[in-house]
Order: sequence, then C-alpha cells, then structure tokens
Amino acid sequence: MLAVATIVLLAGGLEASASGTATATAAAASSDGLKFLAAALSTGLACIGAGIAVASTGSAAIGAISEDPRLLGRTIIFVGLAEGIAIYGMIITILILNR
Repeated sequence: MLAVATIVLLAGGLEASASGTATATAAAASSDGLKFLAAALSTGLACIGAGIAVASTGSAAIGAISEDPRLLGRTIIFVGLAEGIAIYGMIITILILNR
C-alpha cells in the first residue's frame, strides 16, 4: 500500500512537470502528500511500537509488584520509558510538518 501511494504521488508530480504547464505550487502539492504520509507513518508506527512495549513491560511490572510491592517505583520507570517511544514519534511528526 505504501509503495502504491508513493508511486501515485510521484507519478502525479512527474506528469505535471512533464506537461510544461505545472507551476511551483503543483510540485509543492506533490511533495506535501509525501510529507503528510511520512508524518502519519512516524506517528502510527511509533504508537504501535509503544503499545507493544507497554503491553509487555506493564504485564511484567504487575507480576513483579504482586510478588514484592516495593518494586512499584522501579517498574513505573520502565513503563514510562516504553511510553516515551510514542512521544518520540510525535516529535518527529511535528518536525516533519513544520518543515
């Protein structure tokens, strides 16, 4: 699906520039599509990765806390580090969209 979307976006930009009537705004619109696609992928994949990481660390944290309640603070740190993956994806998205 990603390959098809990229080909369609690039083919539209190449077709417009080959016709000779394309302006700079048409070329910019073609690159805007790829920019939005990159932003969506960076956020989506980072959130999926964070969900997988939080699922495994969260279940391990619950198991550790059930055996020794004093481990609560340490396990919260690991779950928070896993959630940081989604924040990194959002930062990359903001950087892509503001460019």
